Amino acid sequence: QVQLVESGGGLVQAGGSLRLSCVASGRTYSWYAMGWFRQAPGEEREFVAAISNSGGVTYYADSVKGRFTISRDNAKNTAYLQMNGLKPEDTAVYYCAAKNPIRNEYDYWGQGTQVTVSS
Repeated sequence: QVQLVESGGGLVQAGGSLRLSCVASGRTYSWYAMGWFRQAPGEEREFVAAISNSGGVTYYADSVKGRFTISRDNAKNTAYLQMNGLKPEDTAVYYCAAKNPIRNEYDYWGQGTQVTVSS
């Protein structure tokens, strides 16, 4: 099993920045690709960003491309989401997830951290 704990959420004004962190424990962290997802009130969970197990490949939703950056530090068992130029529509609970390399599914999820962007 892999346990994930997010942190770094909070309340910011539009145009501000936040850096989310996700610390993993349990199985070998470097085996897993990592992703960030978010869910706004009344909305479906949506994909935000992903990074390969080595950190060499990243992918972003169009809505955040150019504003958000996903990264990881395998030595620290931590993934990050740097969020710049925040907009009110970015308001959501943000979750990190680890992709099971056997099932090729995001099987492990953190508890979420709230990001609120005021206008």
